Amino acid sequence: MTENTMAAVGSDTERGETGTYQRVIDLLGGSRVFKRPVVTQLDAHNAIKTGLPGGALHHLVTHLRVLTPASIESAVGMSVRTYQRRKGAPDKPLSPEQGGRTWKLAEVLAQASEVFGSQEEAEQWLERPAIGLDNNRPLDLLDTPTGVEMVEDYLGRMASGVYT
Repeated sequence: MTENTMAAVGSDTERGETGTYQRVIDLLGGSRVFKRPVVTQLDAHNAIKTGLPGGALHHLVTHLRVLTPASIESAVGMSVRTYQRRKGAPDKPLSPEQGGRTWKLAEVLAQASEVFGSQEEAEQWLERPAIGLDNNRPLDLLDTPTGVEMVEDYLGRMASGVYT
C-alpha cells in the first residue's frame, strides 16, 4: 500500500468512527449534555468513567419513539422509579455502570438505525424476538456484555447480508 492509500484508509476509518460516535452523542443529547467532544473510544471511556451526566439518559429516553422507560430498564441498569427521581437532577452523573450501559444502548440503537433505515424501525426490531438470537428479543440481551456482543454481531451480519 502506498503512503497516500494508507492515509486515505486511515481517514475513512476516522470519518466512520467519528460518524458512529456522533450519532451516539446525538442520541445522548449532543453538546447540550457533553461539555467536551467525544469522537474516539478513549473519549467515550473517559466520559463514562467520570460519569455521564444524567441528562444523557434523560435525552435518550425522551427521544425514543417506540421504546418506553420500562422497556429499557434492565438494559440501562436503572429502575423506572430511580430514573424518575433522577430526572430532576440532569447534571448528577450516572454511575460508570449505568453510564456504560446507557452508552451501549445508544450505540446499539445507532447501529440498528443504520441497518433498518430509521430509529423507529430499529426500536421495533429491539422489541421483537429475533430468529438469529434464538428467538430472544435483542433488548432483553442488552443487560450483559455477552448479550450485547451477540446483538452487535447479529446486527453486523445483517448489515453484511448474512441473516443466520
